[in-house]
Amino acid sequence: MKILLFLLVLFCHSSQAEIKVYDFKDPVLEQRYQGLTEELRCLVCQNQNIADSHAELAQDLRSKVYEMLNQGQSDAQIIEYMTNRYGDFVLYRPPLKSKTMILWLAPLLTVVLGGLGFWAVLRRRDQVQEHLTDAERQRIKDLLDRKSE
Repeated sequence: MKILLFLLVLFCHSSQAEIKVYDFKDPVLEQRYQGLTEELRCLVCQNQNIADSHAELAQDLRSKVYEMLNQGQSDAQIIEYMTNRYGDFVLYRPPLKSKTMILWLAPLLTVVLGGLGFWAVLRRRDQVQEHLTDAERQRIKDLLDRKSE
């Protein structure tokens, strides 16, 4: 019974989360707003953009973007404001700098290290097979034949 009450309270709270919809007089301004909010990362959720996040910080950032757009600021000015305040992490596509180099090189390094590891495993497997004597190979063959019967 307690679990049911807990789940009810949990789901009732999340059902009240909402994303405020802003009214735009200019459709171009609305498109810019959508583009910017999809490009900026929610610093609380970290795997969502601020357009999709329900976090309070994301709501504040959306409000700030709306306010700055209505003040006539460019996309570059808004992004500069956000990165000055929150750092390059707020961007889904951070610029290529010495500080963000690891973000750009990590996928390549992962693939290279994975390939080297795979190559090492294959090489080791071939070396083990080469060191078997004829008697050991025959014994393995007999064991496998007996198991398959």
